[in-house]
Amino acid sequence: MAHCKISPFPNTMPKNVLLVDKDPDLRLKTKQFLQDAGYSVTEAEGEKQAYEIARSNKFDIAVVDLILENADGGFTLSYHFKRDYPEMPIILLSDSVSAFGVDFSLESDSERSWIKADALLNKPVRNEQLLQAVRQQVPQE
Repeated sequence: MAHCKISPFPNTMPKNVLLVDKDPDLRLKTKQFLQDAGYSVTEAEGEKQAYEIARSNKFDIAVVDLILENADGGFTLSYHFKRDYPEMPIILLSDSVSAFGVDFSLESDSERSWIKADALLNKPVRNEQLLQAVRQQVPQE
């Protein structure tokens, strides 16, 4: 589950990240990268597991793949997270353009009204791009 690494930021505890993605290889690589950047990361492979983990742990941010067990699983999970943990920022990772030919964004008011996320990144996401988005949402003290 969670792997704690000493934070590179003196006198601070690592920020806790919940990483939700169905792809175990991508989860492993992303987890390692975020840990190397000083974050504590807990993995979940799907909606149900993520929600169970979130009930018993406090996270500073969630990084959620859009397509989980269901095609809209990331949307559903983010909706529930925002309802139950409104202070927790959510970054959605989407490969909907390549999977379905549909491009989601948070640019318009109408999309922001139903996409319950603080940031949306289109896959493939570079590690540095993800790290920048995480730092924008939960700056290290």
